[in-house]
Amino acid sequence: MTARRSSKELKIGNVTVGGNAPIAVQSMTKTDTRDVNATVNQVKELQECGCEIVRIAVPDRQAVDSIPAIKKNTSLPIIADIHFDYRLALASLHAGIDGLRLNPGNIRDREQTARVVFTAKEREIPIRIGVNAGSLPPSFEPKLPLAQRMVDIALEQIRLMEDIDFTLIKVSLKAFDVPTTVKAYQILADKIPYPLHLGITEAGLPRAGTIRSAIGIAILLYQGIGDTIRVSLTTHPCEEVRAAYEILKSLELRQHGPTLVSCPSCGRAEVDIISLAEAVDKQLEKINKPIKVAVMGCVVNGPGEAKDADVGIACGKDKGVLFKKGKVIRTVPEENLLQALMVEIEKV
Repeated sequence: MTARRSSKELKIGNVTVGGNAPIAVQSMTKTDTRDVNATVNQVKELQECGCEIVRIAVPDRQAVDSIPAIKKNTSLPIIADIHFDYRLALASLHAGIDGLRLNPGNIRDREQTARVVFTAKEREIPIRIGVNAGSLPPSFEPKLPLAQRMVDIALEQIRLMEDIDFTLIKVSLKAFDVPTTVKAYQILADKIPYPLHLGITEAGLPRAGTIRSAIGIAILLYQGIGDTIRVSLTTHPCEEVRAAYEILKSLELRQHGPTLVSCPSCGRAEVDIISLAEAVDKQLEKINKPIKVAVMGCVVNGPGEAKDADVGIACGKDKGVLFKKGKVIRTVPEENLLQALMVEIEKV
C-alpha cells in the first residue's frame, strides 16, 4: 500500500481531518432537516454506529432555523449541505454550523461565494468544495475529459478561496462512474495540500452501491489518497457507516467493531452454515469493540484457516468445535453452537 498522501490538518467541530488523523467516517441524515426531533434522533443513531461527521440538507430558511436546536441536542460535528442559494450558507454559518459543503456547479457567482468564504474565515469554519460530475456548468470546458473538468472547477474554487487567505478547505470530486472518480482524485491529489473527502455519488441500493463504493474508495485509499469517506447508499444511513468501516478494516486502516470471517459453505458442510453465519452477524451488531470472529463450515475451513480469529467455530456433523486463535477449546452440539460462541465472545 502506498504511504498516505500528506495533507493539511483541519478541525470540523471536535474532529480532526487530514494530516495524521484517522480517516474519518461521514454520513448524511435522510430526514427532513426541518423536523428537528427526527433529525436529532437520526444523528444520535449515526453516532451510536460509529459515524464521526454528519451532513444535513439545508434547502431553505426553515431548515437553517432548525440548526441551533439540532446542534444543542447532538454532539457530532454537523455540516450544512448547500446548493444554489449562497444566502443559506451565510445563514447556516450564523446559526452555528460546524462546516459547509458548497457545490461550485450550482453556486457560480464569484462574489456570492466570496461573501460566504469571508464569513467562514471570520468564524474559522471549514468549507468542503463538493464537486459533482452531474452538476458541472455545461459551458465549463466542455471539450475536456470529465475528470479533468471536475479537477479544474475545484482548482478554480480553491484559487478564489486562497485569494481571500482562506485555507480551511476540504475537497471532494464525486461521480457515479468509478473510473472517472478515481481519475479525478488522482489528478488533483498532488496539486493541492488540502484534505480529500472520498465517495462515489448516487451509488445506489446497498448490494450494488456498496460494491461500487468499495471499489472506488478502496482503490484511492490503497494509493494513499483520502482523509474522510462516505458510502452513499439508498438505505438507512447507519448502513453507510457500517460499509465505510468494512472498507477501512479490509485495508487495515482502522479497526471498529467486530469482523466476521465466514466460509462460503459448500457440499462438504453438514450444518446450515449460511443461517448460522447470519445469526452470528446479527448478534455482533450489538458489539462495538474490535474482535475477529470466525464461522467455518467444516474441517477444511476450520481453525487453521481462521487461526488469527479471536474466537470461532468449525462445524461438523451434529456438532462443532470452539477455538481461540486457532486452538480448539471444546466440542459443542450443533444446537448450542450460537450460544456457546456468543459466551466466548463476551469473555474476549
